[in-house]
Amino acid sequence: MKVGCIGLGDIAQKAYLPVLAFQPGVELHLQTRTPATLDRVAEGLHIPPERRHTTLDSLLAADLDAAFVHAPTLVHPEIVTRLLEAGVPTYVDKPLAYRLEDSARLVALAEERDVSLAVGFNRRHAPGYTQCADHPRELILMQKNRIGLPEEPRSMILDDFIHVVDTLRFLVPGEVDDVTVRARVRDGLLHHVVLQLAGDGFTALGVMNRLSGSAEEILEVSGQDTKRQVVNLAEVVDHKGQPTVRRRGDWVPAARQRGIEQAVLAFLDAVRAGRVLSARDALETHELCERVVRAVQDQSA
Repeated sequence: MKVGCIGLGDIAQKAYLPVLAFQPGVELHLQTRTPATLDRVAEGLHIPPERRHTTLDSLLAADLDAAFVHAPTLVHPEIVTRLLEAGVPTYVDKPLAYRLEDSARLVALAEERDVSLAVGFNRRHAPGYTQCADHPRELILMQKNRIGLPEEPRSMILDDFIHVVDTLRFLVPGEVDDVTVRARVRDGLLHHVVLQLAGDGFTALGVMNRLSGSAEEILEVSGQDTKRQVVNLAEVVDHKGQPTVRRRGDWVPAARQRGIEQAVLAFLDAVRAGRVLSARDALETHELCERVVRAVQDQSA
């Protein structure tokens, strides 16, 4: 199976390439416009020169069976369009695009061409979070905070808060009939945002504070007098009287703990089996993010 990796930045080097480069039966091809980066990364993975590409045209000429897109978000629409039009099953980092109309167009194109399109919402595969899906979820609280990183609202919500939005959608136990957004914006920068999703018998809260004094990600689900808490995707704490703690094993790779390895393998398995994956549900997360962006903009006007 010939698999292309487009974009060789931090996320590709730290999370995806360590998984892709050692998969049996995968012939990995790399593409970036920066020759020095291409050679450095390829040498580290022992990828021969004929599988190194500085243009998308060259990569597509290799007759790919699948592609992973880790290039900057601004160029996602152009790259993904080229891949889908060439009939290449495509896995792309979130978000599909900064603009909802571009994301919707890509999903429609994938469906029109009957080609797989998957979006990298790895938390749906993270062991701690999948365990939360098996827990009572009358109340869901997810916090993803940062230190000193207020940002322009659209980029912050689509590049980072989208993980919170998608995780809440993944975990809510029923249909959402109420959406509420609160935010603090100063001088055009989003300091914090709170999203509430509510339905019959449940409430889900997503919080991001970019001036929190702590870089952390904490998920809590509770109900029926029990609570499960996941701290930084690595530690699971069950509360029912005396807390019990389960920590990531010393030798468990970060990519597996964060669900990236599982997401990659699920995508490759689908390609091998000839199953076409739809990004229609991922588009619903982008639609909700657009709703959050507009609410933040209205509050800051």
